[in-house]
Amino acid sequence: MLKDKVSLVATAVLVFALAAPVGSFAKNPAGNGQGEAAEKHEGKEQHPEIREAMHHLEQAKDVLVHKAAHDFGGHRVEAIKSIDEAMEHLRQALQYDKK
Repeated sequence: MLKDKVSLVATAVLVFALAAPVGSFAKNPAGNGQGEAAEKHEGKEQHPEIREAMHHLEQAKDVLVHKAAHDFGGHRVEAIKSIDEAMEHLRQALQYDKK
């Protein structure tokens, strides 16, 4: 049950993170890329929601690895693996965005 919840959360985070650029486009309805270019030149984070999600996933993993008093019915290890997998997908998504 916990594995399903963690997988669902990891999937939701990934979907949200990949949908974030659509919200960026909405800020610049003309779609001419000026808003995006301005953000890059100003040194602003392109996808703060993704970075924040990654931070929360790292915190959750830390709790599971270092502070969990029990194994959550055998799901702790699988939850950690799911977090690692979600983190890797998010890293790849951010790397792809730099290209």
